[in-house]
Amino acid sequence: MNLPYFAPGDDPGPDFARLVRSTGAEPFPPAEGITAPEITHGTTCVAVRYTNGVVMAGDRRATAGNLISHRSIEKVFAADRHSAVAIAGAAGPAVEMVRLFQLQLEHYEKVEGSPLSLEGKANQLGQMLRSNLPAAMSGLAVVPIFAGFDLARESGRLFEYDITGGRYEESDYAATGSGSLHAETVIKVGYRRDMSADEAVGLLAQSLFQAADADSATGGADTLRGIFPIFATISVDGFERVADDIVGAKFEEISERFAANHREVQP
Repeated sequence: MNLPYFAPGDDPGPDFARLVRSTGAEPFPPAEGITAPEITHGTTCVAVRYTNGVVMAGDRRATAGNLISHRSIEKVFAADRHSAVAIAGAAGPAVEMVRLFQLQLEHYEKVEGSPLSLEGKANQLGQMLRSNLPAAMSGLAVVPIFAGFDLARESGRLFEYDITGGRYEESDYAATGSGSLHAETVIKVGYRRDMSADEAVGLLAQSLFQAADADSATGGADTLRGIFPIFATISVDGFERVADDIVGAKFEEISERFAANHREVQP
């Protein structure tokens, strides 16, 4: 097909579609039956400060549209010895981002001989999210929580983000993902700044239980398969994952209390 020729005084105008039709060309019709693939998404993650650091937790369910694509995905990762990342959003880019973040922190420490400051780690994660903005605008958004123990301040710190890389430090607690509204409401009601690690784990377990009860994309404790949300503490002693039997006991206690409150009263 030859390109159309126009004389200097024959302006075709700004309407490209009209120009195509005037030359007798027609665009290819869209193929029928082709739809965009469903993207696997991670959902609810939460974190709270307690007296000696931060507790972070995330459910294990990943969804693709109305389907449960994975029942045991991990959403809470150690970034380095004294910090952690919890992911929500498009699972593939999120996991890849976490792995690159871990590598960058390790590389910095090897080159400089000392770890990057917690403030610097939070800024670095924000820059990675900003680099992901074109993908986020196409539906591959990643919205993490970053938390760690600041050795300089001797306290735990929490950071939330948006898809543009905006970084916002939270003083007490943070939540992200589809069930975050329900989870954060539970945390807001039960939070105390003088909580112990065990009390913080219990509060986050309650928040994920209620989020799973109200949000279909959030998974609670799957006792049939032995799959429980991941909990981790970050303190001066570093990142430490909470054992599944402890987490399971928390959810069993919550389930029993929930069942007792909703059991029908017998005459």
